[in-house]
Amino acid sequence: MIPSEKEMRLALEKRQGRKLTQRYSDAAVAICGLGGLGSNIAVTLARAGVGRLILIDYDQVDITNLHRQQYKVSQVGIYKTEALYHNLMEAVPYTKLDIHNVRITEDNAAELLKDADIICEAFDDPEAKAMLTNVVLESFPDKYLVAASGMAGTGSANSIRTRKVLKHMYLCGDEVSEVNEQTVLLPSRVMLCAAHQANAVLRILANEFET
Repeated sequence: MIPSEKEMRLALEKRQGRKLTQRYSDAAVAICGLGGLGSNIAVTLARAGVGRLILIDYDQVDITNLHRQQYKVSQVGIYKTEALYHNLMEAVPYTKLDIHNVRITEDNAAELLKDADIICEAFDDPEAKAMLTNVVLESFPDKYLVAASGMAGTGSANSIRTRKVLKHMYLCGDEVSEVNEQTVLLPSRVMLCAAHQANAVLRILANEFET
């Protein structure tokens, strides 16, 4: 039997308190890229009760994604937006999900992100990371951007951290290791970085900030 929306809300309030749960419920967070970072960020934020997630990606689930991304074997070949939508609806059925099965570019980014309170950058490609950062800083200087840099290799979990780099921008990762075809990419470190990003979002919504 699926719990009612009220039952799930009360369960969250027991763990997070009424005030914080309401702040999360009122928030809209955009997640740009639904791979190892983005899919894990989305699951974490939905479970915390963030009321609206704006999910943006153009790619399909590949068999190589399965070891670190929140998809199932049966979803290989399906667009990530659609697969993640169904997975989130199974886990947290009362979350509002806006899915955009498009490649985010300089031309469409502002329109896609305009309703978000906080924007998560979850790309592998350095050019896409730079593009999104520039768009957010120029078009939405008052919106928070939570970005990622460095999660490859087999380094210590303690090397991944959250750092405030600008007034409204946070950077999560070790800021050293780059993701490419030659590097080892462990699900544990990818998920650690995603957890840092999700935690940064939840702290910002709670009005708690890095110094």
